[in-house]
Amino acid sequence: MRFALSTSPQRTTWPWLREVWQRADTHEVFESAWTFDHLYPLFGDSTDDCFDGWVTLTALLHETRRIRGGVLVTGIVYRHPGVLANMAATLDITSGGRLELGVGAGWNLEECEAFGIELGTMQERFDRFEESLAVLEGLFTQERTSFHGRYYQLNGAMNHPFPLQRPLPVCIGGRGKRRTLPLAARYAHHWNYSGADTAEFAECREVLHEHCRRLDRDPDEITCSVLVRWNDDPEAFGAEVDAWSRAGAHLAIVAIAKTADPSVVDDIAGVISGA
Repeated sequence: MRFALSTSPQRTTWPWLREVWQRADTHEVFESAWTFDHLYPLFGDSTDDCFDGWVTLTALLHETRRIRGGVLVTGIVYRHPGVLANMAATLDITSGGRLELGVGAGWNLEECEAFGIELGTMQERFDRFEESLAVLEGLFTQERTSFHGRYYQLNGAMNHPFPLQRPLPVCIGGRGKRRTLPLAARYAHHWNYSGADTAEFAECREVLHEHCRRLDRDPDEITCSVLVRWNDDPEAFGAEVDAWSRAGAHLAIVAIAKTADPSVVDDIAGVISGA
C-alpha cells in the first residue's frame, strides 16, 4: 500500500497547513498530499472559514520540494476547462512537475445556489464533465484545440506552455457506475473512491476494470485510492489499511484532524514505516 495525506483547507490556518505539508515532505512514505475544492466548508457550520483549494495547493507546492500535490477533486462546475488547463499547466511547471490534476463533476448545491452557479441535473452535470475531460485532453496535447459541444465551444484554442509532465496525471473522483467509472477508464491515471465500504469499493473497481478491458486499456495503469482517517489508534489504523488493501486499493489517502498538532504527521509516518 502507498500513502498520501488529505488536508482539506477548511476551519484551519495557513501556518498549520504549511507545517503539515513541510513535515510530510520530509517523509518518503507520503507520495502526495491533497486539498479540496469548495467555497464553503463541508460537514457542520458552513459559515466557518474555507480557503481556496487551488491557491493553497499552489502555495503548498512552493513551500515543499518533493511531495506531489493535487485537489481532491476540482469541481468542473466552478471553472471553464480552458481556464483550468492553463492553471494546471502553469502549476505543473512552477512546481517542477509535481501536480496531480484531480477533477469531478461537482455536486454542492448550497454553494452553487449561494453564488448563482448553475449546477444542473445529474445528467447535465455529467454531460458537462464528459465534455470538459475531452477539452482538457485536447488542451494538454494539441497545439490548437477545437471542440463543439453543448457546454463548451473552442475554436483553435491554445494552452501554451504545455504541462511539464506528459501526460499530466489525472485523478477522477466518485463512485458512479454509469458515468464516473467509464470516464475514469477513458481519461484517468488515478481513481479515488469517495465512500467508506470496502465491498462497494471492490465492486466499483471491477466495473472500472471492465470498462478498461472494453477500451483495451491495462487496468493496472490506474491507481485506485481510498480515504482513511487517522484517529490516534495505530492498531485500528493498520487494520483499516489492511482491509482496503485486501479489497484492491493501491493508495491510502490519510485525513488528519485540523485540531491535531502538525507533529501527528511524524507519528503516522512512523506507524507506516514500522508496519
